[in-house]
Amino acid sequence: MIESHDLFHEFPEHQDTIRKLMLSNDGFVNLMKDYDEVDRKVARIEQRVDPASDLYAEELKYLRVRLKDQLYKMLVQVKA
Repeated sequence: MIESHDLFHEFPEHQDTIRKLMLSNDGFVNLMKDYDEVDRKVARIEQRVDPASDLYAEELKYLRVRLKDQLYKMLVQVKA
C-alpha cells in the first residue's frame, strides 16, 4: 500500500491554513499543484505503473521534499 503524501495528510494540523491559502494565494496554489504533480509521479513509479530508473525516482522524491519544505514555510508564516 502506497502512503498518501498530499498536503492534508502531511500537515493535518494546518488544514484550515491550507484551505485559506488555496483561496487567497496564487503562489501557494501553483506550488501546491507542482507538489501534487511530483507526488503523483512518485506514486505511479512506486505502484509500478510507470517505469523509471532509481536515479529518476530519487530525484523526484528529493524535489517533492523541497516543494513540501517551501509549502510548509508558507503555512507557518501565515500561522505566525
